[in-house]
Amino acid sequence: MASSEAEAAHGLLNAAAVRQRAHEILDLALAGQIQSWRVDLDRLPDTARFVAGVIRDQYPDLKVPFHARWRHFVFQRRDLWAEMSAVFKDADARARAAFDLAIVSVLLDAGSGPGWRYRDAPLGIEATRSEGLALASLRMFEAGAFSDRADQPLRADADGLIALSAAALAEGFQVADDNPLAGLEGRASLLNRLGTQAVARPDLFAMADSPRPGGLYDAIRERSVDGRLAAPVILEVLLEALGPVWQDRLTLGGVDLGDTWRHPAVERDDATDGLVPIHKLSQWLSYSLVEPLMDAGLEVTDLDGLTGLAEYRNGGLFLDMGVVALTDPADGKKSWPVSDPLIVAWRSMTVALLDRIAPLVRDELGVTPDEMPLASVLEGGTWAAGRRIAATKREGGGPPLTILSDGTVF
Repeated sequence: MASSEAEAAHGLLNAAAVRQRAHEILDLALAGQIQSWRVDLDRLPDTARFVAGVIRDQYPDLKVPFHARWRHFVFQRRDLWAEMSAVFKDADARARAAFDLAIVSVLLDAGSGPGWRYRDAPLGIEATRSEGLALASLRMFEAGAFSDRADQPLRADADGLIALSAAALAEGFQVADDNPLAGLEGRASLLNRLGTQAVARPDLFAMADSPRPGGLYDAIRERSVDGRLAAPVILEVLLEALGPVWQDRLTLGGVDLGDTWRHPAVERDDATDGLVPIHKLSQWLSYSLVEPLMDAGLEVTDLDGLTGLAEYRNGGLFLDMGVVALTDPADGKKSWPVSDPLIVAWRSMTVALLDRIAPLVRDELGVTPDEMPLASVLEGGTWAAGRRIAATKREGGGPPLTILSDGTVF
């Protein structure tokens, strides 16, 4: 029984499973069979026009980069990581360092909360939300906070991650009574578990010198064929490698399911009955690893094999534009655990709606999927449009729903 359950569990650890069940939930919602939600697809064309307008504003030449962590390391037209990583003369060494940084930074990227900001003295700026979290993590990386090697600061390794304390993270992120960061302890624990997992899986993380997140560069590169690598493979490796770092998540047959939750509307006659995979952070990390792989000489294919991201900017776009709506408006004033079926359905429908809106946005802009893959629609794009509409709807531009987060999901 355990082996069949494990096999069923692995069937949920891929982008295709996320997409399939997301569209299933959306179809059920359209049929009025998802409690708490209704969907109005007639509002999707206006939403696509709004997104297209945001893309034109930000990228008049329509050359939109991928939705990846690297965008958040650019300030005052300076690519801080490009400047910092120029010390690496070997392409593989640079890629491993980029993996180290991207993995740690993305895992630290759950919503900061409305009151947190990061003041960067070298740039003379104050940054908040994702950009602030990115800049704080980059400065810690630059200072060697995640490395156990004093002579090699630009790396993260198992020993450095395991030793990282919440106090050290608080110092690096400038946390104080008047500058609170949501989920601080959860973030530190997540990096501690990443270090522990790097030690536990030498087949995925081990390097000649010590286990480190950057070891995944080699593990993923080994899965390329004739210099080509399908993007969904990146996600599959990450889900296997990072599954155990997520605390108090569902397991099936001894397999960690990560960002997978329950919703009663998803019915199966096997062990995956009621299970809805989403894998938001892992997919954003997958997008963020594409560029280091390309920089190292690999051709990354099937980028649209990954899905859109079920986070509060994309989900908020559809909620604020009226594409989805709560059947009971009072639910919008409550606080929800991320595991609640209401939130699971919202996140899953977001994935499916991103698939639906992407071709409409491309039509508005007159571009092809090759010219603007889903990763670029997200960046240009739905994520930016979600932030823009939120700023007009709520003071501070926060999410439309209040989620009780432990610092590892949103």
